[in-house]
Amino acid sequence: VYSCEGAQGRGGWTWYTGSAAWLYVAAVKYILGLVKEGDRLKIEPHNTWESYSLSYTYGSTVYNIEVVKGENDSITLDSHPVTEIILTDDGKTHEVRVYIGKRKCCGKNMNIGKEG
Repeated sequence: VYSCEGAQGRGGWTWYTGSAAWLYVAAVKYILGLVKEGDRLKIEPHNTWESYSLSYTYGSTVYNIEVVKGENDSITLDSHPVTEIILTDDGKTHEVRVYIGKRKCCGKNMNIGKEG
């Protein structure tokens, strides 16, 4: 996005050639690790942040997701332990907390909410 006088706020080639969509995919999938598979939401972070949060809308339902480093891998949905995030379009707002245990290497074996 340009900041020079007379062109403030305008986008360049990156915003109307399709590369903006790839930037979005890179940020959401490969940095935040948010992956939707059918009616399942998986968090597979590829970063070394202590924590981050995001909101995901599924139909009329909002999932407020917080990912934090912890001692062990675990997920809570509305304060209840779950093994995976199953998306439901119930029109409510749900609170998801994903705890990521210690890892040998960032991006490896970080499949929280994924079987296998």
